[in-house]
Amino acid sequence: MISREPTLERLAHAQAVLLEPYGLTDATLARALALIGEHRVDDADLYFQLTRHEGWSLEEGIVKSGSFSIEQGVGVRAVAGEKTAFAYSDDLSEAALLDAARTVRTIAAAGQSRRVKVAAAKVARSRTLYAPTDPIATLDSASKVALLEKVEKLARAKDPRIVQVMAGVAAEHDVVLVARADGTRAADVRPLVRLSVTVIAEQNGRREIGTGGGGGRFGLGHFQDAQIEAYVDQAVNAALTNLESRPAPAGEMVVVLGPGWPGVLLHEAVGHGLEGDFNRKGSSAFSGRIGQRVAARGVTVLDDGTIPDRRGSLNVDDEGHATQRTVLIEDGILRGYIQDAMNARLMGVKPTGNGRRESYAHVPMPRMTNTYMLAGDKSPDEIVASVKKGLYATNFGGGQVDITSGKFVFSASEAFWVENGRIQYPVKGATIIGNGPDALTRVTMIGNDLQLDAGVGTCGKEGQSVPVGVGQPTLRIDGLTVGGTA
Repeated sequence: MISREPTLERLAHAQAVLLEPYGLTDATLARALALIGEHRVDDADLYFQLTRHEGWSLEEGIVKSGSFSIEQGVGVRAVAGEKTAFAYSDDLSEAALLDAARTVRTIAAAGQSRRVKVAAAKVARSRTLYAPTDPIATLDSASKVALLEKVEKLARAKDPRIVQVMAGVAAEHDVVLVARADGTRAADVRPLVRLSVTVIAEQNGRREIGTGGGGGRFGLGHFQDAQIEAYVDQAVNAALTNLESRPAPAGEMVVVLGPGWPGVLLHEAVGHGLEGDFNRKGSSAFSGRIGQRVAARGVTVLDDGTIPDRRGSLNVDDEGHATQRTVLIEDGILRGYIQDAMNARLMGVKPTGNGRRESYAHVPMPRMTNTYMLAGDKSPDEIVASVKKGLYATNFGGGQVDITSGKFVFSASEAFWVENGRIQYPVKGATIIGNGPDALTRVTMIGNDLQLDAGVGTCGKEGQSVPVGVGQPTLRIDGLTVGGTA
């Protein structure tokens, strides 16, 4: 059997499921794009998608819910200057496609932009970061339920104080095809799975919660016994630790952030402020600061959509561009922004492979993929030992940020009080308050233990949610404000 190059294989598969069953051909796509190009527009594209999703959840040994959904459709976009016209349909017929094309071209009927000439089709460059697996089919229904039962049994066996266990497994198979007016044809077949566990521990009438889990772009077979036990240990240890927690002190102090998931603070407080749309409009605290120092020496921040099997990675973005490893901040100096096609064009730079959308029913915008800080040269023990009095936060819950000012607020779901270089006791109710650009200048020690999160991140922006990854080494940040309950 002769196999095709992966990029061509993905394109052939996407055409087989998204075009051929509905009598659509590449000539049909060219006709729709030419119809848009009859008016003066700067860009136009078609985005076809078929998504199948399955989820199971278990509580008290019983499957409490199960779901299966299929969504398919096409989004049609025309861009003229800063204006975007967008239409979408779950009808993949030629008539619906051409009708959507006529609708969006009206945005530029009286515009001053150039008339787009539709180019001959060409296959876009892409990556091969994950197998085109259908993860839903990698385990049968009985095995998925057995997987959740194993999680519950293992969690309850860890400690008699575990009184409740909830587990969930989700799998998604996503096929997309992009056709652009410049002739670009790109496709991707995206698997995505996640296993989650939540436990409640009780002691002397006090109840505390702990969570664990992870996933990525692979099949459900990834969740072998060792991996399951690691997720369960994470959840159980968090719940038992919080049973011993005391009210968190408040005030301005040194804060040490643990590796991995605490990088969500970096994602929110800094990452969003480096997205191209906010900077083009001048509404980010980082606007107009390329080449300037925005962080302490040693701080290097990347957005990298090219890491194999990661939740935030993509072979191509949702505009047909290959993902990249983009240096945003290098040794404290701002080097660039995260760009989609429209904002890159308007800012006179190249796209960075960060054009993302939640589905065919949404317009693309610049979004992060896997955003993380590179490691330094300090050991985690050395960093903790340097703290006279302060907070050591190892896990975070919710948070929010104001893009314009950079101000952020985050709640620590697992944290410890440190005195004289030693961890004293766990604390509860700690809220970390600061300003993203300012906080980066206050980084005084960077650990040598860079970790990426376990594969659980979902980012929201303007009502759209997409899977992402975060990461960082252990960090010491001086002079952050901690809101506590003590």
